[in-house]
Amino acid sequence: MKKVISAPTMKDVAREAGVALGTVSKVVNGLPVGDSYRIRVENAIQKLNYQVNSYAQGLKANKTYTVALLIPNTIDPFFASLTYYINTALMKRRYKMLLCSTDFDPRQEQEYILMAQNNKVDGIIGLTYNPSLVVEENTPFVAIDRSMGPGIPCVACDNFAGGQLAAEKLADLGCRHVAFLRSGSSLANEPNKRKAGFENGCLSRGLSYEMKILNDGDSFEEFEQFLSEHLSEGRLDFDGIFCVTDRLACLTRDMLGRLQQRVPEDVQLIGFDGIRAFGNTVYHCSTIVQPIPEMAEMCVDLLLRESMLAKPPLVCLPVTYASGGTTCEPFLV
Repeated sequence: MKKVISAPTMKDVAREAGVALGTVSKVVNGLPVGDSYRIRVENAIQKLNYQVNSYAQGLKANKTYTVALLIPNTIDPFFASLTYYINTALMKRRYKMLLCSTDFDPRQEQEYILMAQNNKVDGIIGLTYNPSLVVEENTPFVAIDRSMGPGIPCVACDNFAGGQLAAEKLADLGCRHVAFLRSGSSLANEPNKRKAGFENGCLSRGLSYEMKILNDGDSFEEFEQFLSEHLSEGRLDFDGIFCVTDRLACLTRDMLGRLQQRVPEDVQLIGFDGIRAFGNTVYHCSTIVQPIPEMAEMCVDLLLRESMLAKPPLVCLPVTYASGGTTCEPFLV
């Protein structure tokens, strides 16, 4: 006669780990316990091959343990990195992520919001570009980079400080006449503060500066035209350039090459985001680094807090500077 082996229960895990049943429950539900207890419980779960019944767990707690993420795409390295770390932060709390790639389409954003709400997700994290986005009042929502109104916390890096840091760094590296290049959404958002920060840094360090600003959809050829108009006898008027993204900085480096300008010998270049080749090796350019893992953790932490009173309207996390071969200093790996 075939012997039926019953699946291990939470009580079995508690007995194996030598802890109280409540401690196992906290670990399984992602609640804080002492590290020594958590390790013992996790080892027991692995040894016994205990499987959490997420469906039953969700029915009991009136939750689905699922969070939707609205992101423009996962091709852009910044968005891809943010997606990775948000998923990691959710997994640590035993939540699943529903990925919604919107391709910057406001209509698609609203459709995904409705789909997420119909699937009873426990909350939504969104980097969105729809100024008229409608989210049900009882659906927890955390915005990235854009304040969306009362009751919806926004998580961003300190964009103003980042712009100022870029100007100060160029000044420290000997630049005297610099340019600011921006392409982005005309929608009011936190990244737009990089411009004001850069201006403030230039004024405080006595740098002369000029700006070229394009909206999304404008041709990047306008940047190359702008730079070519500032060539005098084969030399660029600017000795430093700050670009509001690393992608734009890399494109600008190519433009400068076509104009016979050497980077960093003739022109020093700083981007913004902190994008690394293959995710964790060298920086693509000298850059203002966004704290992406910390931003992801903050998004998830705010989303899963029970009390709305404990959710600040805006959280700005500090940025840092990293050299990446487009400024006159050692190249960091």
